[in-house]
Amino acid sequence: MALDIKMPALSPTMEEGTLAKWLVSVGDTVQSGDIMAEIETDKATMEFEAVDEGVIAEILIEAGTENVKVGAVIARLTVEGEEETSSPTPAPEPAPAPAPAPAADGPAATPTARKLAEANGIDLAQIEGTGPKGKITKDDIEAAMGGGGAASVTGARPPQPAPSPAPTPAPVEPSGERIIASPLAKRIAADKGIDLAQVKGSGPNGRIVKEDVEGFTPSAAAPAPPAAAPAPAPASDPAVEGGAPFAEEKLSGVRKVIARRLTESKQTVPHFYLTIDIRLDPLLKLRAELNKSLEPDGVKLSVNDLLIKALARALIRVPQCNVSYHGDTLRRYSRADISVAVAAPSGLITPVITSADTKGLAAISTEMKTLAGKARDGKLMPHEYQGGTASLSNLGMFGIKQFDAVINPPQGMILAVGAGQQAPYVVDGEVKVATVLHASGSFDHRAIDGADGAQLMEAIKQLCENPMGLVV
Repeated sequence: MALDIKMPALSPTMEEGTLAKWLVSVGDTVQSGDIMAEIETDKATMEFEAVDEGVIAEILIEAGTENVKVGAVIARLTVEGEEETSSPTPAPEPAPAPAPAPAADGPAATPTARKLAEANGIDLAQIEGTGPKGKITKDDIEAAMGGGGAASVTGARPPQPAPSPAPTPAPVEPSGERIIASPLAKRIAADKGIDLAQVKGSGPNGRIVKEDVEGFTPSAAAPAPPAAAPAPAPASDPAVEGGAPFAEEKLSGVRKVIARRLTESKQTVPHFYLTIDIRLDPLLKLRAELNKSLEPDGVKLSVNDLLIKALARALIRVPQCNVSYHGDTLRRYSRADISVAVAAPSGLITPVITSADTKGLAAISTEMKTLAGKARDGKLMPHEYQGGTASLSNLGMFGIKQFDAVINPPQGMILAVGAGQQAPYVVDGEVKVATVLHASGSFDHRAIDGADGAQLMEAIKQLCENPMGLVV
C-alpha cells in the first residue's frame, strides 16, 4: 500500500517551513531512520527522517518550495503490500475478453505512473523512463499524453475523448533529441522566454529542473529569444531616477520570524532601559587565574561565559525579575535559563544555557561553544533554543560601547553589554584608570517595575566587581 509523507512539525511553534533539499529520489528504497530531506524551520535547518520502510513512489513538493504548511503531503511511499514493479492490465480493446496482464518483468514504473498510463490507454513498453535506472514516472506519462512531461513514446494508443486543440509539442534540440525537463521548469522557461535547448540539466539523466532555469544566464553566442520591451517606468521610480543599484533576495524562514517577533515586541511590549557602569578588572583577573588552572583540561573561559553566570546568579538574587508576562498571569521561575544571542548566517538565534545559576563556569563555557557552533551550522534542535527566562546579547567583540537590546517575548528582560574600555574610575575614593563596561538592561514594564530592574542591575554589578561569587 502507499503511505502519504507529510510536512512534519519540527518545533512546537512551526506552522510552515521550506523544503530546502530532498536527499532521496523517486524509486529509492528507504528504511526507518534514513534521512530523507532537509527542512528549514522558523529557527534552523533540520533533517527529516523516514519512519516507515518502503520505496519512494512520488515526490509532490519540489526542493526549494517555501511556505509548505505543516501536514501537507510532500511525498508518497510504497510499503509492503503494493507491487511497485508489477505492471497493470492494459486498457481493454473493443473485444469480448479483456487483454491479459503483461509479464512480471515489464518496464519499471512508479505506481502513479502505472495508474495514469492505464487510465489513458498508454502502453508502458513504449515509454522511455527518465527516473532513476530508467524508471517511468508520472511526468513521463504526462509527456506521452502531451502534458509537458519528460518521456518519449511511440505507438501509444490514447483514449478517444472529444476533439481538443492539439497539444504543444515538447521542445526538441537542434539535433532532433527531445529535451527532458520538469513541467515546472518548462513553465518558468516559457514565462522568462528561455530556450530550454540552451539549459544544462542537473536532474536525473540530465533532466532540466526549476533550479537550472532560474539560474540560467543566456550566453552571447546563443541568446534567449528576446522578451517584449517593458513599459517605461514612471519618472518618480527611485530605481530609475537617482536610485542606487540593488539586488533583491527572498527572506529566509529565520529572517521572517526575526522580523515578525521583534516588530511585535517593539509594538506590544512597553520597554524601559537601565544602564550601569561596571569595573571589569576584578573579573578579568579572576578569568586569567581560572584559565591558567583550566588549561590542562582544554577549557578557556571567555568574558561572556562569566557574564552568563553573573546574569543567572543575579536573577536568583532578585527573583522579581526572573519572570515572564502571559496576559493575565505572571510566571515566576525558580531557576535561571539564559538565552544567549548568536549571529548565524541565517540570522540571529538564541541557544539556551539551562540552569546557568547552578552550573560551573567550565560547564557553561563548554556548552556555549557547542551550542554556538550548532547555531552557526543551522543544526540546533528545538529544545536547545526554546525557552529561556532572560537573554544576554554581547556586542563587545565588535567594539560597541553601549546599546539597548529588544526583549525576546515572553521573557521579561534582556541584558546588553558592550566592550570593556579603559576610562577614569573612582576606586576607594581615588580616581584611577580602570576597564569599564557599560551594561544596559531592557525590561518589560508589564512584568517588572523600575525599582526591581534597578536591583537586578546592581546585583550584576556586584557580582562582576566581586567575582568570587561566581565560583562558589
